[in-house]
Amino acid sequence: MQITRQADYAIRAVLYLSQIGSSERASTSQIAQEQHIPPSFLAKIVSQLSVAGLLQTSRGARGGVSLAKNPNDITLLEVIEAIDGPILLNECVADEANCTFSEDCPLRPVWCEAQAELVSRLNNTHFGQFVNQKVLSLA
Repeated sequence: MQITRQADYAIRAVLYLSQIGSSERASTSQIAQEQHIPPSFLAKIVSQLSVAGLLQTSRGARGGVSLAKNPNDITLLEVIEAIDGPILLNECVADEANCTFSEDCPLRPVWCEAQAELVSRLNNTHFGQFVNQKVLSLA
């Protein structure tokens, strides 16, 4: 299982904004360049994260992109789900009726437990934890 490239780019964009300061703005071109994100991908990502209430955008000479919330209030889970939708290890986790074996399936409890652990870990990891770490730049 792997998150999408788009979710990875979204995480890097939010991390970058967290590290430059929650009240600071950055241009999408600056984020794209610093984080090696294709600008066309970033425009879509910023739009999705704005709709999810995680980013704010403003136009004009002093415009740009900024966090809509404190980095301590933004989790990895929120960013991933804003881009990829709910995390689902197997379709039977969301709905037992989707399982051919239904109640007799010995694997469903394993999928449910693994998903719960992953979701919990991502939900308990917030961007504020990374604020004092070096700004990621692959340049």
